[in-house]
Amino acid sequence: QVQLVESGGGSVQAGGSLRLSCVASGFRVGDYAIGWFRQAPGKEREGVSCIAWGGSKLDYEESVRGRFTISLDNAEKHAYLQMNTLRTEDTAIYYCAAHLRPRRLCAVGATSEFAYWGQGTQVTVSS
Repeated sequence: QVQLVESGGGSVQAGGSLRLSCVASGFRVGDYAIGWFRQAPGKEREGVSCIAWGGSKLDYEESVRGRFTISLDNAEKHAYLQMNTLRTEDTAIYYCAAHLRPRRLCAVGATSEFAYWGQGTQVTVSS
């Protein structure tokens, strides 16, 4: 059974950092494209970053490029999102997700291609 669980959210001041973790069970994160998404109150879910299977290609939403870094740890079945220089507009529930099929590339905007989702972790950035 495929399962994803996020952790690492919290409350920080603008300019601070957080590291989100996503632990997978039922599959190896290196075999699937993994994405991080977020949903702010009153807004649609949007892609933040994704990493293709095996870490071969990374993609970032424009507003987080240079501030966020996505990575994998195949040995421990974790995916990470390092978030630096956080802004108030980064406040949202963050979700990790795995692509529908193994060994695929990814695009940060292709939300519908991700089939397996975690429950989300809240990130709140205050000014």
